[in-house]
Amino acid sequence: MLQLFNTLGRRLETFQPVNKNPVSVFTCGPSVYQRAHIGNFRTFLFEDILVRYLEYSGYRVARGMNFTDVEDKAIKEAAARNVDIQVLTQHNIESFICEMELLRIRIPEFLPRASEAVDRAVDIIEQLLDRGIAYWHKGNVYFDPLKYPGFGELYGLDMNSWPRAKRRFHRDTYPGMRWNRGDFILWHGSRGGSEISWETKIGRGRPSWNIQDPSMITKYFNETLSVYCGGYDNLIRHHDYSRAIIESIRPYPMAEYWLHCHHLHVHGEKMSKSKGNVYYTDTLLDRGYGIDEIRFFLIYGHYRENLNYSDRAMNRAAEKLRAVKGITRAHEAASNGKPDIDEGMYHKTRLLFSCKMDQDLDVRGAFDELHGFLTGPEAQQGTPRASAGILKALREIHEVLQVLF
Repeated sequence: MLQLFNTLGRRLETFQPVNKNPVSVFTCGPSVYQRAHIGNFRTFLFEDILVRYLEYSGYRVARGMNFTDVEDKAIKEAAARNVDIQVLTQHNIESFICEMELLRIRIPEFLPRASEAVDRAVDIIEQLLDRGIAYWHKGNVYFDPLKYPGFGELYGLDMNSWPRAKRRFHRDTYPGMRWNRGDFILWHGSRGGSEISWETKIGRGRPSWNIQDPSMITKYFNETLSVYCGGYDNLIRHHDYSRAIIESIRPYPMAEYWLHCHHLHVHGEKMSKSKGNVYYTDTLLDRGYGIDEIRFFLIYGHYRENLNYSDRAMNRAAEKLRAVKGITRAHEAASNGKPDIDEGMYHKTRLLFSCKMDQDLDVRGAFDELHGFLTGPEAQQGTPRASAGILKALREIHEVLQVLF
């Protein structure tokens, strides 16, 4: 049975979805103030593998992913470029979807934008105000984490060290990986001028980043999500905020399983513009790698481990994939297009894959098991029927990995 590492509780758990038809999955989408790099796409590819493997395992999945198109960074970037924020974010959303398709990431069923869920954000804020969990201060609305029992459980915060003196944090996001120990903003009240804002029931303003995900999730899913995903960075000042907001207005958990993908480094360092080591999909395409190889490199390392890009590591992954694709072509030729298959070889190939994938989506282990089997004597010296059985299983596995054919 499939086991997943639940960030909430820090343990492997047997996957038991809230509903099997469909399994609800929501993934934290991109902030579209800039182009997504391969580190961002590593997370989105991990989520794609999750959804595809759930379907391979017999589930139907309903998936949502949000676009953060209104926030401090987008406003600042649009001003710096002297363009309308909608022009900036629309361009980046279109480019992002094109790159998703290029990397064979399935487009989610729901793709809400923060700018389209302002009224829903206001509804949530009104509920939080009525319950005394949120409050007005100098035209803004803030959330008091001390009013939500269990705040910080996802990250593992020690709330005994939370300051009792009132502190407020006004920005959507802050640099670095430290916690802001105080109240976080829900609503930026308008102060006039040309700032981005909406006229609403609670006045003119705009929703903060941390109210946006709850507003978009609750628009489409009215039950506990089976799975909520995001990058590891989202454990700092984000997912605990979202959880606290939603669970303060609903009498049931936000999500049953929380999954977080770790970082991608380049030559041992975090990607940053100042270091000049931000890599995009076309950076690797320009170096002669194919889309199959790029996708494979980004999914091959386990999602709960940091992955390091180097030319050597990329070459090794590409060579391994080429070897397996070559064996796959050999089985295509050996099968002679036979409609009948060796059922034993078919089920053995599938079992080798699923035994590792069921262990918290161990793509590396699953792929290496397949590689070892396909290069071994049993698979190499089989009959056309055996090759046909292996080939059928590999085509089904390809629906998950998207790199074999």
